[in-house]
Amino acid sequence: MNQRTDLPRRRISLFDSTLRDGEQAPGNTMSPRQKLEIALAIEAVGVDVIEAGFPASSPAEFEATRLLSAGLCSARIATLNRALRDDVRVAIDAGGTARHRLQILATGSEMHLKHKRGIDRQEGVREVVDTLRYASSLGVEDLSLGVEDATRGSDELLQELIEESVTAGAKSVVLGDTTGCLLPGEYGSLIGKVRSWVGPAIAVSTHCHDDLGLSLANALAGIEAGADEVQATLAGIGERAGNTPLEELISVLTYKGAQLEVSTTAATEGLYRAFEVLSDAIGLTAPRNKAIFGTNAFATQAGIHLAGILRDPITYEYVEPARFGRPRILLVGRSSGRAVLRYVADRIDVPLDDAVIEEVYKEVANRTNGECTDLAGVRELILRHQAATTEAEPR
Repeated sequence: MNQRTDLPRRRISLFDSTLRDGEQAPGNTMSPRQKLEIALAIEAVGVDVIEAGFPASSPAEFEATRLLSAGLCSARIATLNRALRDDVRVAIDAGGTARHRLQILATGSEMHLKHKRGIDRQEGVREVVDTLRYASSLGVEDLSLGVEDATRGSDELLQELIEESVTAGAKSVVLGDTTGCLLPGEYGSLIGKVRSWVGPAIAVSTHCHDDLGLSLANALAGIEAGADEVQATLAGIGERAGNTPLEELISVLTYKGAQLEVSTTAATEGLYRAFEVLSDAIGLTAPRNKAIFGTNAFATQAGIHLAGILRDPITYEYVEPARFGRPRILLVGRSSGRAVLRYVADRIDVPLDDAVIEEVYKEVANRTNGECTDLAGVRELILRHQAATTEAEPR
């Protein structure tokens, strides 16, 4: 079935939470200056909103918010705030009211009301409504309701909380799958339900955690159900198992935007650079098999795959490495076979007989540590074996 590419697409806003939720994971602490450097790299990708942090929580968070407010050019900043007037005042002192989204954290489940907060439903709604009205009175226009643990709250609680908050001035609603407990169909159903409550004028945003490995799938289900925005982090860093990975989200929106009938202004080319800046700051190493950022994401050593890629990369590449500023890596190892050796020999115009090919192949295949060699290394192996063969020939 052909996809129509001329249809109008709904634009998805990208909200980056690397500096706030990403930092909350153990080992991810960033200085205010590091946050600014990372934020500038993320802004260069084309993200719409960058969350600076939780300014009322510490002087460092306050300073980071101040730096981002002054340093960012195109992206809006966002701050996380409890439903407290003091938090609102501190956030405004740090980031002002222009191009600043104040997210007010709300308790979204009966479980959290009882076991974490020790308050009833009425108090949970009242404190949020009061804080939103207060922030609005101070000139804040971009107010957001962040519903924590929304995926375990009752419809009755969520609808009252959300509708009262919208009346009090919230322009967007964030639905947190705080424990990563929902399946995509369940999360999409929740997004659709909230969309029906608030109507088209209020933005609905996803915030999905990866405890079941479903954060990206849930975010996409949210988009299909009508979400306007996705909150994500570079490399998916965040509490526990992390969050929706920003790079994977942008990749899907880039390659599957027509199918999803959505678009984004973000570009793929700067993502790996942003990841490098983040990695330098917190010492992060991506798993080898991590999509987009992993060392093996665009590497191939299996013989059948190598043969296909050498003829035409499209045979085994759907996601193009150059689009993400990364090289295609072709490696020779135990499972590579002999055809790639002949390919390299042909490229360097070195005629090889079967015996030399076999010697080179055995040297590579018999490595006990599974080490692979890139094509430049294979070239050196071939030349060494060819030279040894030539010297051994009778004169």
